[in-house]
Amino acid sequence: MEALPGVEVVFQHFPDLTEQQRQQFIDLADVYFEWNEQINVISRKDISGIYLKHVLHSLGIAKVHSFKDHSLVLDVGT
Repeated sequence: MEALPGVEVVFQHFPDLTEQQRQQFIDLADVYFEWNEQINVISRKDISGIYLKHVLHSLGIAKVHSFKDHSLVLDVGT
């Protein structure tokens, strides 16, 4: 799948991502679409805003807190 419009917002806020990380964020849309068809992870009305409304919001903590290498972090939503 081609990257959805909006993945650039992640790259703008996190310019130091590696090429592998960038590709993983691009590929993340496929994962969301696949799972969303099965269990409604994100409202179907909202799926087009996945990067701005969901991914970037989940990454927000990384702007204010530094995690040690290999830390595991879980965003449990609301």
